[in-house]
Amino acid sequence: MTDSKDPMVPDGEVNPYDTDYQVGQDNIVVSVGPFGLDIHNRVFVISGMSVVIFVVLTLVFHNQVEPVFKSVLTWLTTNLSWFFLSTGNIFVILCLGLVFSPLGKVRLGGTLARPDYSYLSWFSMLFAAGMGIGLMFYGVSEPLSHFSSSLGGISVENGVRTDAAPLGAAAGSPESARHLAMATTIFHWALHPWAIYAILALGLALFSFNKGLPLTMRSVFYPLLGDSVWGWPGHIIDILAVLATLFGLATSLGLGAAQAASGLNYLFDIPMGQTTQILLVIGITAITTVSVVAGLEKGVRRLSEINMMLAALLLLFVIIVGPTLALLTGFFTNLGAYLQYLPALSNPFGREDSNFVASWTAFYWAWWISWSPFVGMFIARVSRGRSVREFIISVLIVPSLACVMWMTILGDTTIFQYFNQGYQAIADAELPLQLFTMLDTLPLAKVTSLIGILLVVVFFVTSSDSGSLVIDIISAGGKVNAPTPQRVFWCSFQGVVAIALLLGGGLVALQTMVLSTGLPFAIVLLIAAFSVLKGLASEPRYRSAPGTEQG
Repeated sequence: MTDSKDPMVPDGEVNPYDTDYQVGQDNIVVSVGPFGLDIHNRVFVISGMSVVIFVVLTLVFHNQVEPVFKSVLTWLTTNLSWFFLSTGNIFVILCLGLVFSPLGKVRLGGTLARPDYSYLSWFSMLFAAGMGIGLMFYGVSEPLSHFSSSLGGISVENGVRTDAAPLGAAAGSPESARHLAMATTIFHWALHPWAIYAILALGLALFSFNKGLPLTMRSVFYPLLGDSVWGWPGHIIDILAVLATLFGLATSLGLGAAQAASGLNYLFDIPMGQTTQILLVIGITAITTVSVVAGLEKGVRRLSEINMMLAALLLLFVIIVGPTLALLTGFFTNLGAYLQYLPALSNPFGREDSNFVASWTAFYWAWWISWSPFVGMFIARVSRGRSVREFIISVLIVPSLACVMWMTILGDTTIFQYFNQGYQAIADAELPLQLFTMLDTLPLAKVTSLIGILLVVVFFVTSSDSGSLVIDIISAGGKVNAPTPQRVFWCSFQGVVAIALLLGGGLVALQTMVLSTGLPFAIVLLIAAFSVLKGLASEPRYRSAPGTEQG
């Protein structure tokens, strides 16, 4: 990265907004012992106190709150599934429109801006921050679950056994069931989540690098609210972003701890109970704290690249020792099945598989929405110098294809083992353990399972580190270089919230908080999308910028 150049100073032509707001003007700067703090007095205090109150109530009344979480989850998924699906569709359509629109010629950072990172580093950070733990947790379990339910059997959907099948009908043959299962899995991990990330990331990058506004959520709404964004309307937007990000990350940490505990039980017979999971949360949070102190360049970037290499080695190993030919051809087959079933799976109304939509798709879309402030801001931070068209294509297509490859290798291998070779243990295993049960059927199972545990840990460290950075920027009024202790504080809070949710209802509590924070933030994102279009329309477009297309 080019350290000598201030990323907030544009290169070439831009059309900045004229505002008297100064970054940090509402901040409180204090010293707490040897540590300095530079915080936005309203956003930090309200969001921080809200989290503290939630954690205390959940820990003190954890037996009473569990049924409350279950009731809220049921109501949200039953009544508002159509809203979450519609929101995802809007973002996909908007992204595709921008690719072919003249607005795609706008360059983030000015008409002559150059990318700060190479394509390899950029893609590594995009992938590691955006999907990590979920791919490890669901890469085996989700395709197998959809395959079983498509054949008319009993499946496991996010920890709950149900007979709901994608699109509401049992498939006529194992092959058609496999196609539907893989198409459904890819649907949850490809275009829609990355479109949600892309639009918010584009807005944050545009209004910071081109419009001269702070790198924070409220800036995206300047075309609609004007200078009111520096008052309570902006405070509320930033507070919602902090809470959505914090609970989205805590959900991922809870899932990661459950899977890592399962792997340790498989390798070393360590108990898989709540105590092990809590100790793992504490350990992973401690590692993340070290990464936070190391900084973006030494921490996230290097860990992301290491993680990509480990993930690639694991996938290559499975290809070589697994059903090689089926996996090599399966990528294109599954991609074709995804495109075939995409319209039906995207339909938000009149669905026969309402139980499936509520249990799977609505939860996923809320999860991606809750992750969007942190993933969007992190993508924006590392994407200066890209044109809008290059940005959208890269953020939308490249990670989506990587997810297709990931799900094909792990999912098709699992289905092949289960259906063709009769490994019933894979289907019978608990969700967090299914990855390790699948690896157990292949050579060097102990080694690959250890790599799997490392991937879970490092994926979360990169996500948590990025998330801590983003939450800190928002709660510091848009300052990108706030004191490190503040990031350590938010990093620690992610672990505390995850522990509280694990004690207060486990997976159901994690899902409930994702949906609860994702719902109001989905409304915020829909309004933000309109504001992004207004901002892009006012920007100059480059005609030619020699040498800027390559990272």
